[in-house]
Amino acid sequence: MTGQAIAERLRATHHALIATVSALPEGTRTAPANGKWSPAQHLEHIRIGLALTNKALGLPPILLRWRFGTPNRPGRDYDALVARYREKLSAGGRAPSRFVPKQVDENGLKDLQAAITEHVEILARRSGRWSDRRMDSYLVPHPLLGKLTLRELLYFTCYHAEHHQALIERDVNADQANTSLPSNR
Repeated sequence: MTGQAIAERLRATHHALIATVSALPEGTRTAPANGKWSPAQHLEHIRIGLALTNKALGLPPILLRWRFGTPNRPGRDYDALVARYREKLSAGGRAPSRFVPKQVDENGLKDLQAAITEHVEILARRSGRWSDRRMDSYLVPHPLLGKLTLRELLYFTCYHAEHHQALIERDVNADQANTSLPSNR
């Protein structure tokens, strides 16, 4: 995927995630779903990740190379990166504590959505300007996947939004199914 294609996908996946949460009824957006995070907490988790991604990708390239080295393997394509992430999750991988979202109330939801959109725009502008060589020449750390090339981190960021959108849809649907079951009294 080119930098421009990644930029478009970043915008599309995060827009779809925000639209999914926005379309939910008011009480559903901030209530835990199916015993898991609330949809708003999923957005906060995404915001935390985007903020750290922007911070890392805003560092001078020479600092990235000095701190994290250079790739010693070919970069993964999108599908391979997604497969690796799913494998790590299946093996019990979870978000480290700094990525676990705090509770978000309805009043904070608009600001949260705006922050996500702003972070995505910054990432999209950066990735749209980067050459293939640059995206494949620098490494950044990921808490679950280890060192990733810039391209792989951007692939992950796209998929991460899709993954959390699917979790929200699954958990909200499970909650609705559980509340519509007849009582056995």
